[in-house]
Amino acid sequence: MVLKFIKKIKNVNVTFGKMKKKQTVSEIWKKRSIFFYLPYLCKLDVRHCLDVMHVEKNVCDSLIGTLLNIKGKTKDGVNACLYLIEMNIREELAPREVGKRTYLPAACYTLSKKEKTSFCECLKGVKVPQGYSSNVKSLLSMNDLKLIGLKSHDCHVLMQQLLPVAIRGILPKNVRHTISRLCSFFNSICSKEIDSQKLDELEEEIIVILCQLEIFFPPSFFDIMVHLVVHLVREIRLCGPIYM
Repeated sequence: MVLKFIKKIKNVNVTFGKMKKKQTVSEIWKKRSIFFYLPYLCKLDVRHCLDVMHVEKNVCDSLIGTLLNIKGKTKDGVNACLYLIEMNIREELAPREVGKRTYLPAACYTLSKKEKTSFCECLKGVKVPQGYSSNVKSLLSMNDLKLIGLKSHDCHVLMQQLLPVAIRGILPKNVRHTISRLCSFFNSICSKEIDSQKLDELEEEIIVILCQLEIFFPPSFFDIMVHLVVHLVREIRLCGPIYM
C-alpha cells in the first residue's frame, strides 16, 4: 500500500503559490513532502508518531462539549439528529417542531441543568498539589456551566483523574461505565511502564469502548481524532511507551 502511494507521488512537481487552474480528479496530489526523498522511508514501520496529548485533548473537548452542550464544541444538534433519522436509527431522537421552535429530545448523555451544576461543583471543589495541573476552579464558568481555556495538560488530568469522579451519579450506568473505561484506557497507555503482554488486551479494549460509544453518542462525535485512538496501541508496540 505504501509503495503504491509513493509511486503515485513520485513524479509530482511541487509548485508554490496559488494554482492558476482548477484541480482535476487525476491531480489529487499537488505537493510532495521532503520526507519522501528519504531512501529508507518505505521501510519504516511508523512514518509519523501520533501526538497522544493532542489526540487526548481533542477527545476530551468533544466529550466535555457534548456532555455540557457547550456551543461550538458539542457534537450534538439538529443536523446530528436529522442524520440519525436518515440512517433509520434512534427515531426517538427526531427533532420536534412546536410552533416556530425546534426541540431536541433528551439523549442518554444529555445532562439537565441540575446535573450540569453538580458536575461543575464537583470539579470546582477539586484541590490538587502545586504544579500538578492548572487551578480547576479558574477553568470553570458557573454562570454558563461550562469549562473554558483548557490546555493540553488540563485535559490530560481531566480525562485520566477527574472526569470519572465528576460523572458519578449524573449519567446512566452504561454511559458512565463506558466513559470511565475510556479514561482508564488513556491512563493505561500513558504509564511509564507498560507490560508488552497486555498490549493486545488494550487494543481489543479500545475497540470495544468505541463500539459502545457508538451506541450512545451521535455519528458526528466520531471524527478523525476519535478514530486515531485505535492506532495508539500499535504505536506503543513499535515505538515504546508514550511517556518516552
